Amino acid sequence: MPSKTIDSYEVEFTGEKLDGTEQWGAYVAIYAPSANPMHMTKVCPKRRVSADLVLPDQRAAEAEAERAASIILDELRS
Repeated sequence: MPSKTIDSYEVEFTGEKLDGTEQWGAYVAIYAPSANPMHMTKVCPKRRVSADLVLPDQRAAEAEAERAASIILDELRS
């Protein structure tokens, strides 16, 4: 699962094949540091970024998930 650290957030973004199809969905999870250095606080649990958006392959799904994560982080910062 690809992940990035953006500011102090750990962002996981992935593409997963949708059951019963050849199409892919984009998923995001975002974590923030906690008081315990061995633990991260789940800010945004893993979720599909758009229920009606299907993508042709894993690479496209991961790119869409990364784009959606950027929007979610902007909302968290404001």
